[in-house]
Amino acid sequence: SAWRIVGPGVIAAGVGLASGEFVLYPYIASQVGLVFLWAAAVGIVTQWFLNMEIERYTLATGETALTGFSRFWRHWGLLFAVLVYFANLWPGWVSSSATMVTYLVGGDVTWIAVGMLLAIGATLTLAPVVYAALERVEFVKVGLVVLFIVVAVVFAISADGWRELPRAVTAPDFPVGLGFALMLSALVFAGAGGGQNLVQSNWIRDKGYGMGAYVPRLVSPVTGREEAAADTGGSVFEPTAENLARWRRWWRLANTEQLVTFVLISFTTITLMSVLAYSTVYGLPGLGNSVAFLAVEGEQLKRTVAPWFGTLFWVIGALSLFAAAMGIVDYTSRLAADVLKTSYLRRRSESRIYFGLVWGLVGLGCVILLAGFSQPLPLLVISACVGGLMMFLYSILLLVLNRRVLPAPIRPRAYRVVALVWAVVLFGVFSALTVWQQGEKLLEWLRG
Repeated sequence: SAWRIVGPGVIAAGVGLASGEFVLYPYIASQVGLVFLWAAAVGIVTQWFLNMEIERYTLATGETALTGFSRFWRHWGLLFAVLVYFANLWPGWVSSSATMVTYLVGGDVTWIAVGMLLAIGATLTLAPVVYAALERVEFVKVGLVVLFIVVAVVFAISADGWRELPRAVTAPDFPVGLGFALMLSALVFAGAGGGQNLVQSNWIRDKGYGMGAYVPRLVSPVTGREEAAADTGGSVFEPTAENLARWRRWWRLANTEQLVTFVLISFTTITLMSVLAYSTVYGLPGLGNSVAFLAVEGEQLKRTVAPWFGTLFWVIGALSLFAAAMGIVDYTSRLAADVLKTSYLRRRSESRIYFGLVWGLVGLGCVILLAGFSQPLPLLVISACVGGLMMFLYSILLLVLNRRVLPAPIRPRAYRVVALVWAVVLFGVFSALTVWQQGEKLLEWLRG
C-alpha cells in the first residue's frame, strides 16, 4: 500500500519548513519580488536526487548511508556526526519559535526557549517509538501550514501577488545586491540541507522500507521495549528475478513518496509564503532578514486582512519552528547514535546512546541560551560553512558508494550519476564561497 509508506518525506519537509520558508524566501520576495523562486526549485530537485541515492543504499542493504561511508574509512561516519552536531549546536529554531510566542503572549524569550528545549527532550524520551512520535508531530505541523496557506490564498494574497508570480519563470534573477552568501544559502538549503538529507536513511529504516524492515527501531528507555537484532550490519539482497521485482516496487514507491511529500510540500510552501510576503510587505523599508521580519509581516496581516489572521500567522509560525527544532534535535542525535553503535559501541543499546545525545544537545542549548548569547557569530559561521562542506563531501561519497558497492541491476542510472556530479559542483562552489566570505566575517569578529 502506497499510503502506508508515506512518512519520511513528510518528516523531511516538516523539519525543513523552518526559517527558509518563513523568513529567508519571504524576505527576498519583499525586497526584489518573486524572481528568485527558481533557486528554490533547483535546490529542492537537487536534494530530491540526493535523498533518493541515500535511500537507495538503505533500501538495498538496511544500513544507513553513514555506515556505508564507514566501509571506505572507519571514521567517515564519526566525522559527519561531529560536523552535524557543530552545525546544530546553536538552538536557533527553538529561540525563533520562542520569539514568535512573545509576539502572542509576551514573556522572556530565553526562558520560553529553555522550556521548549526541555519539552522536546521529554517528548522524544517518553515516546514508545521515537519515529512514530516524530512522524505525528511533523504531519500535524505540515497540516497546519497547509491550512494556513489555504486561508491565505483566500483572504490575504493580493491580485498584485498573483500577477508577480509568473516573473519567477519569465524574469529569473540572482539579486546579489542582497548579499551573495544569502543568495547561495537560499539556493542550497531550500527544503532541507546539511545533515538533514543524510538522516533519510534512518527515517526510512525506522518506517520499515525495503531491507530496513530487518533493523530494530529506536524506542524509549522509559516506555518502549527494545527490539532484538542479530547484529548491526546490513547485507545486500541476492539480485534474483523475484527480489529485483520487489526492489523495483520499493524504488518506485520511495521515489513517489519523496516527490509528492518533500518536493511538492517544500516548493509549494516556499512559493506561497513568498507570494504572501510580496502581497503584504513588498517595498516596506526597514525589513530585516531575521525572525523580526515575522513581527512586521504579522502586523501588516492584521492591518490588511484582519487581527485574527496576523495572530494565526504567528501561532502557525511558532508551532512550525518548534516542530522543526524537535526534528533537528532528533536527526542530530539519531545520526550520531547510529555511528557510535555501529562502529564504536557495539555492545551498547542504540536507543540509550540516542537519548544520551538528545539530552546532551538539549543541555548545551540551554547553557548557550542562559549564558546570554544572542545568535553568536562563530556558531552561525560554523553552521553555514559546515552545512555546505558536508553536502559537498557526501555527494562524492554517495556517488562512489552506490556505484561500487551495490549490484549492477540496482546501481544509479546515467542521469542520476549526472545529478550527483551536479550536486558535487553546486555544493563544492557553495562551500568554497561560504568559507571565504564567512571566514572574513569571523576574523573581523575576532579582531573586534
